[in-house]
Amino acid sequence: MQNLLNHIRRFDWLLTGAVLALVVIGLISLFSLSSLSSFPYFNRQLVWFLLGIIFMLAVSRVDFRTFRTQSFLVFLFYLVSVLLLSVLLFAGFSVRGHSSWFKYQGFSLQPVETTKLVLIILLAKFFSKRHIEIYQVRHLLVSGVYLGIPTALVLLQPDLGSAIILVSVWVAMIVFSGMKLKHFMVLLLCMALVSGLAWSFALKPYQKARVTSFLNPYNDSKGAGYQMIQSMIAVGSGRIWGKGMGYGSQSHLNFLPEAETDFIFAAYAEEWGFAGVSIMISLLFFILWRAVRIGLRSSDNFSRLYTLGFAAMIFVQSFIHIGMNMGVLPVTGITLPFVSYGGSSLITLLIGVGILQNIRMNSRLGR
Repeated sequence: MQNLLNHIRRFDWLLTGAVLALVVIGLISLFSLSSLSSFPYFNRQLVWFLLGIIFMLAVSRVDFRTFRTQSFLVFLFYLVSVLLLSVLLFAGFSVRGHSSWFKYQGFSLQPVETTKLVLIILLAKFFSKRHIEIYQVRHLLVSGVYLGIPTALVLLQPDLGSAIILVSVWVAMIVFSGMKLKHFMVLLLCMALVSGLAWSFALKPYQKARVTSFLNPYNDSKGAGYQMIQSMIAVGSGRIWGKGMGYGSQSHLNFLPEAETDFIFAAYAEEWGFAGVSIMISLLFFILWRAVRIGLRSSDNFSRLYTLGFAAMIFVQSFIHIGMNMGVLPVTGITLPFVSYGGSSLITLLIGVGILQNIRMNSRLGR
């Protein structure tokens, strides 16, 4: 017990405090929203949070060098992730046409959330061993295969939002690993070509409608633009101080869809206003700063790439979620890290924070 207490004392408590504060903000919003439905969002999220804390503590005691040196273990995690995504296409639980969850006796698992973290670990290991030779195209191609397999399976669910996050993490980690500018420009060109092909042949009509509707959602105010319009109304109606907890008309009168997941920022902004949103965004940036600080002070490339990749995932996911809630980005079904309802996401993020804590404690320059 004493060893555990000594271990906990070595945590980066500024990072931990910010994470806990952000989770509490999410719990407060879910508590308010739970009165709208018989589904116990708050109760379940609280259970996931407590389980996530246990996982975070457990993982923080595992030396991060295990991920750096044990190639078989990391690749096994990757294979299991790919296998789960594959089985999901045939045995997954479908919600509004998306087969993204395994469901058993009321509990669900979303494999793409753990896949994000596994991909970060795998790419950090891959690029850390090849940082001197990263300019060689073959390394980019191999890493692209690692990315391409789970991304293709995610698109088949179909889950465009999660696919965007996976690709964004890959691009960020390539940049962080020291990719040459000319290779990066070629990569952007290739991604533009792939995006064009995906638009023509892969995206379903409703996905295209979501992407284009943000330009003028009022063209289809009762269809593709409905979610965005209601979200913008919710955010704007919060004004400076908000309407108060439990008084968000857009969410409590069921005008705002998916208020507990994809549009939790809008629901929170309506009840807590600009003041509450400022606190939330400040906490997000503080978490990013602490993560990047740990990475830059780390003594090895794996630690730097993992921390920067993890921070990139949180940043991109938060940026897209807040952007689509404010009507400046297309609606892609992306949740807000640490805040939105979802056990798979919350537990995975807390596991990722646990790895960050271990890197800080065990890296020579991390103190």
